[in-house]
Amino acid sequence: MIRAREDRPSFAIAIILSAYLCFTGIDTAAKWLVESGLPVVEVVFIRYLGHLLMVVALFAPTEGRALFRMRAPGLVLIRGVMLLCATFANFTALQYLPLTVTNSIFFISPLVITALAALFLGEMVGPRRWAAIVIGLFGVLVVTRPWGAAFHPAMFVALVPPTASAIYTLATRRLAGTESPDTMQFYAAVIPVLALIPFAFDDWRWPSEGWGWFAFMMIGFFGWLGHQLFTLAHRYAGASVLAPLNYTQIVVMSLSSWLVFHQPPDRMTILGAAIIVASGIYVWLRERRIVRP
Repeated sequence: MIRAREDRPSFAIAIILSAYLCFTGIDTAAKWLVESGLPVVEVVFIRYLGHLLMVVALFAPTEGRALFRMRAPGLVLIRGVMLLCATFANFTALQYLPLTVTNSIFFISPLVITALAALFLGEMVGPRRWAAIVIGLFGVLVVTRPWGAAFHPAMFVALVPPTASAIYTLATRRLAGTESPDTMQFYAAVIPVLALIPFAFDDWRWPSEGWGWFAFMMIGFFGWLGHQLFTLAHRYAGASVLAPLNYTQIVVMSLSSWLVFHQPPDRMTILGAAIIVASGIYVWLRERRIVRP
């Protein structure tokens, strides 16, 4: 069901901040599980199986067949595959890297979106925004430090999620107003489940302690609720209001990394993240200024 827009920015801000708490919950639960020895394939499968069960239980009784009806199946498939790629790569990187590092690298996603929109969608991107993209990539080098002892090969894997997420976002833009948000939620969950079910039980392991069971049970719920809140927030405010709030997630993720895994961000990670965030906000400000009538 495609719902009408309303103008309630304060409510939208509260909702989207709650969504970012849920997204932090996904990564925290995933890191806990993979560090406890559960295979990445299993953790990704559980994350999307829980998500799928929530969508079907809540929306299938009221929407019926409309929940499964696609108007642009090709884009819906691309969107689901990109989300699976982003999640699988992210959970793999989390085995070896702190949340602060993977999250900082992920924030180049808005810069990748801008670059891809220019290269493949023909959108005009001026020299200032290209310069911001280059500076943002320099920020990634500061975070990853490929020249130093702190570098880990998993940092290459951590570059996959922002790239796949950028394609996912561009596909979502194209589907806006065409597909129901509930239908997009369903296929965003069912595509990874169907793709992974042949492999998920090859080396199945159950959590061995209480917090592991909590993470195991909640990761899918966090995924469903986070995406539901994110979609809902955009009913009450436009992207121009909500986009800068995306960067508040790095604060919450840093707190989780520090409190749960005892891995606070180091100075270079903070510096690199600041460069990436500043570049992303500059690109957002330029785009907002360009589209303003």
